[in-house]
Amino acid sequence: MTLALGLVEGNELDLPDVPSAGIVVARTIKDPIHAMVPITPRLASFIDTKQFQRLRSIKQLGTSYYVWLGASHNRFEHCIGVAYLARLMATHLQKNQPELEITDRDVECVEIAGLCHDLGHGPWSHVWDGLFIPQAKGSKWKHEDGSEMMFEYMIKDNDISLSGKDKSFIKALIAGEPSQCIADEKPFLFDIVANKRNGLDVDKFDYILRDSRGIGDPMSIALPRIIQSARVLDNQICYDIKDANQIYDICSMRFKLHKIVYNHKAAKAIEYMIIDGLLAAEPILKIAERVFQPERYLHLTDNIMPQIEADPNPELAPARAIFERIRNRDLYKMVDYKVVDWPLIDFFKGFMTADRIVDEAKKIHDTGVDAGALTAHDVIVDFSVMHYGMKEKNPLDFVKFYSKRNPNQGYSASRGDYSNLMPTYHAELLVRIFTKAAEYVGIVQAGYRACLTEMPNHAPPEFLPADDFVALTPPATEAPSTPRPTSRVPSFNLGVSGSTGATAFTNNNFTTVAKNFVPTSPSRKTRAKRQRDVSGENEASELKKRKV
Repeated sequence: MTLALGLVEGNELDLPDVPSAGIVVARTIKDPIHAMVPITPRLASFIDTKQFQRLRSIKQLGTSYYVWLGASHNRFEHCIGVAYLARLMATHLQKNQPELEITDRDVECVEIAGLCHDLGHGPWSHVWDGLFIPQAKGSKWKHEDGSEMMFEYMIKDNDISLSGKDKSFIKALIAGEPSQCIADEKPFLFDIVANKRNGLDVDKFDYILRDSRGIGDPMSIALPRIIQSARVLDNQICYDIKDANQIYDICSMRFKLHKIVYNHKAAKAIEYMIIDGLLAAEPILKIAERVFQPERYLHLTDNIMPQIEADPNPELAPARAIFERIRNRDLYKMVDYKVVDWPLIDFFKGFMTADRIVDEAKKIHDTGVDAGALTAHDVIVDFSVMHYGMKEKNPLDFVKFYSKRNPNQGYSASRGDYSNLMPTYHAELLVRIFTKAAEYVGIVQAGYRACLTEMPNHAPPEFLPADDFVALTPPATEAPSTPRPTSRVPSFNLGVSGSTGATAFTNNNFTTVAKNFVPTSPSRKTRAKRQRDVSGENEASELKKRKV
């Protein structure tokens, strides 16, 4: 049996390495990414459970669906895609390297791990464990913890036959941690679903293809070639050196998705609004406690928002008001942004705070804006780290390659072996300032830029050579603050643009607004008019009653 692997709709590619012997197919699923996906009876026993079906109600891209109309796919289909690719990879290695002694049991466990790796995701995917839980519980709980809990619940609740050894193996595969196994397992199998060595795994293969297609800009991965290239050497999955550029492109695609899609400003604003709504409802509904209660967590999905909206409890009015703003597109406003080099990340995170921005904003006078009521609660400082999969490091430095001439020896690839055009750091920090109230956009930007001007005076010595004192020149456009004439800026190439002379502490000319700037919103104007009309109608009706 040959399975078709369609990477882009209408472009199906064959992968002839998948063995057909001994595989019984219960049914076949038509997937928009991988074409026809066979489902074995064993896999169906996991899919056909309420624990797995729950994933139909959790958006793969979270709030990105509010920006991209096609980004409506869910964790459900992604997990089926990962299970499919996990089996493809495992069976390829099983057939082409019999000396590895990969058993059918190994293949099945890897496939189940791929299927169940996201069981623990909460509402809007990473919004839940990345933003809500840390604020609601002060906990380091991760969706992987939820996946383990829900996997245990699934097995018990559905009487699925699974030995303790296999269950331990599958949970360790999901976590990407061999040490979690109760028995020794083949180390290279942990590179398939959750690869902690270099981030190159089938989870990434599927979501790059699926997410890019969902936003209408499909990316192409030579996936059959990559899978056929896979070979185990020294207990890790290696690839043909001819495919090094293809693999580097996969890492680059991941970075592109994070930069353009996952961290889109509107999607990020909605994330913070959802978090504020959930936090407002938390004292009444105790939502966060459900992460430790599988029977209740089962029903915790993206549907929590309409449930709160439909609840007439007066104590939930603040949460409903925030969600109504999302529905009406009255979003938190992005005030300013800056891309920061990797070495300065910790410095920016420590220095740029909402409290400091508000303090500076209140020092600014003659703006026509009453900043007296402005508080740190009205300001959000968002730090989004975007990378190729291994933070600042090049993921390919952690991948071994072989050659046709020497297929049994794995080597690390150097820059000259595949490309010399690569960044010094494979990660960067996107700093963005949001305000929850539109009337504060200008004054908050002024406060942020005052902080930005002050930063060189507090920068670590290694970033500011002692013999380099240079005056900061205000940008040509209106600047909300005046820098000190003795401020120091680094003269080395970190964060410095040779064409403009901009540094890590230079204002963004493309976002500059006046200190009293308030953005216009057609939807806000329409609502204001509607409220005035309703108010006028009520007033006329009241006058009529009085005359009668």
